[in-house]
Amino acid sequence: MTQLHVVPLRRRTVAALTAVSLVGVIAFFWPFFVSPQSVAADHATDAPWFFAVLLPLVVGVLLAEISDDGLDAKGVAMLAVLSAVATAVRPLGAGVAGLEPMFVVLLLGGRALGPAFGFALGSLSMFTSALLTAGVGPWLPFQMVAAGWFAMFAGLLPQIRGRAEIAMLMAYGALASLAYGFLMNLSFWPWALGQDSELSFVPGAPLSENLARWFAFNLATSLGWDIPRAVLTAVLTLLAGPVLLRALRRATRRAAFDTPVRFETPIEHPAR
Repeated sequence: MTQLHVVPLRRRTVAALTAVSLVGVIAFFWPFFVSPQSVAADHATDAPWFFAVLLPLVVGVLLAEISDDGLDAKGVAMLAVLSAVATAVRPLGAGVAGLEPMFVVLLLGGRALGPAFGFALGSLSMFTSALLTAGVGPWLPFQMVAAGWFAMFAGLLPQIRGRAEIAMLMAYGALASLAYGFLMNLSFWPWALGQDSELSFVPGAPLSENLARWFAFNLATSLGWDIPRAVLTAVLTLLAGPVLLRALRRATRRAAFDTPVRFETPIEHPAR
């Protein structure tokens, strides 16, 4: 089957993505697995340390791509352009019931250019758009990881074309938009409600009980934001996905990311 990703995965890139994803999983889910005495700290104090670890790992993904010849100067330029587009469209939906058009840019960018490019695109776009919208805070590193995963897994979907691909991307975009909201709630929920409600996190409780409470918290508090995000992402994918995917793939084919650059000594012709 024809390779759909212009920037394929390579060994160093897989190692870098694994490392940054492992850090992200630990950052989101550690309260479920530690003793009650150790969960009193607030994520607001942990977030700067998480950011300090995360940023070099995101840079490491880019360096791994460059060192493995997966991403050259043209690929870095494409990453900058798509990040700028995502950054520019994010304020269009800021503060309006979860409507965030930037997610369709991340979805299509990750799909067209591959999972490593997608993770870098999601993380970088969330960082730059936070600077633009004054959205820098303890939640930012969690947003960067969650958005990176959103675009990365779009690049790992089955390689199909045509209407089936658009339908698959619509379904994934909707489900992943809901998952993004669930993850972002997890970044603060264990400390948000105390321990006196049915929706509260209970330190030391069985994993199944706290997972059920987390799910109930999401249903009760954030679906009003998550569902509009999911619907908008699916609708924009249906309307703009075919055109934008063709444009991205055409641009990247012309850029020839996978063509190695060789410098050759010019042939000197004898004087006539």
